[in-house]
This record gives sequence, structure tokens and C-alpha cells, in this order.
Amino acid sequence: MNFGVAEIERKANLLRQDIISMLEEAGSGHSAGPLGMSDLFAALYFSILKYDPQNPEWNERDYIILSNGHTVPVQYAAMAEAGFFPKAELASLRKLGSRLQGHPERKVLPGLETTSGPLGCGLSQASGIAYTLQYLDKNLQRFVYTVMGDGELNEGNIWEAAMFAGKYKLSQLVAFIDRNNIQIDGSTEDIMPLEDLRGKWESFGWHVQEIDGHNIESIIDAASMARSITNRPSVIITHTIPGKGVDFMEYDYKWHGTPPNHEQAKEALQKLRTLGGKIEVGE
Repeated sequence: MNFGVAEIERKANLLRQDIISMLEEAGSGHSAGPLGMSDLFAALYFSILKYDPQNPEWNERDYIILSNGHTVPVQYAAMAEAGFFPKAELASLRKLGSRLQGHPERKVLPGLETTSGPLGCGLSQASGIAYTLQYLDKNLQRFVYTVMGDGELNEGNIWEAAMFAGKYKLSQLVAFIDRNNIQIDGSTEDIMPLEDLRGKWESFGWHVQEIDGHNIESIIDAASMARSITNRPSVIITHTIPGKGVDFMEYDYKWHGTPPNHEQAKEALQKLRTLGGKIEVGE
């Protein structure tokens, strides 16, 4: 799918509304990260990724690997908007027997490429797929995109994968880091400082870009640049605001793993539907 910037921005807002509704209905889950990543996932599913929702196993599709799997409500919302399954199913998030579990489960929902749970595994999975495409299948027309959280970079497995991808120059691998500066216990820089983050990735042999994760055009352009790099893997440090679009959630790490209650969800949806009071509902 390939939509214009304005339409992708509109879809990002719809994803945020669906995330709030899903989390309220579930009564559990993560708010800040999914809201902050809505622009990225709207750009991925409505401009960047190559896929067919009617044929999720299409052998020319790109791969999308969500490493920080607790943020999966944003991926579910994007997949439903893209036509992988009915939007009504979003209300089943985290329910017993649902295909939409709190972490993505590959075997139950077509369109998911991996199952996650433990943090830090997505880059290794994506690197293995990229290695297979590049060296075994020799199919250079497919790309592997993975999304990681910045707090997740505390996991050693991430850096093992970074070394592997750098050694084998996996140019079909494009990693996004959701750089929102929070994790479950507070600020990333208080808990385990990550900076100089750009320098770290460059030292592992990666091509690095830093962008505003709420600028759709910047996200699309950065992905295009990454696909043009043919001698190394690419990482895009995507600066985002946790809880984006809901002012009482923005920047507050306490919303990392907290869902809104009914009154909070009602207020959040009002803010999203009116773009923070800029328009009247129904306009």
C-alpha cells in the first residue's frame, strides 16, 4: 500500500484511537509505547512495507519483526486497518483464546512473522532472516524491518546480533529504534545510559540515521535511504514521544505498562478525535 502523507497521518490518529479502545477493553497492557509508535507503524503499513493482507505468506513480502513485543497493540491496530483481519477483533486483545495476545504469537495470527516475549530477541531473528535472503536465497528484492525499544537495548542479545549483522554486511536489514527515553522503571538515561547511541551503532558497522519519529515524510525517506545502502545494515534512531497524542500520558514513564480506565480512555479519545481540541467531533 502506498498512501500520501496526509492520509498516513490520519491513519496514525486512527491507530491511536484503536489502541486506547483496545487497552480500556482489555484492562491491561501498555499505553505509552504503542501511542508513540503509531506514526512509525502507519508509515510502515501504508507506505514502506511490501505485503498482501489476503495472502500473508506471499513469498515476495517484506518481513516486519516486532522485538519489543509488549507494544504489539500498535501492530494489531495497523494490521486491522490494513485488512489482515476485521477491526472488530481488536476488542479481543488479551482475552482468553484470542488471536491478539499481549505479545505477538506467530502461529495463531497470519501476518505475524515471529512470536515474542523475552526482550532482546527481535534483532537476532531479523538478522537470521536477512542472512538467509542475502546469502542463501540470494533474493535482494525483499527487506527485513525490525522495531526495537530503547530500553530493550540493555539486553546483551541485541549487541550480539548487531555484531553478526555488521560482520555479514546485511544490507537488507533495516532496524528502527523507538527512542522515547523511557522504560518501565523510569528514564533510560537514569537506569542504564545509552548515549552516544549513534556512535555505538556506527562502531558495529551500521549505517545510522536519526529522525523525528512523528514526521511521516522523514520516516518514509529514512526507510528509502536505508534500502539504498548496499554494503551494511541500517539502523534508524526514531525519536518519539511516549504517549503521543494524549497529553496526560506524554513523557510519563508510568504509562509504560498501564492501561487507561474508562474515564481516562474517554478523555484520551476526545483529545485524539478532536486533535487536541483543534477541531469539533464530526467535522
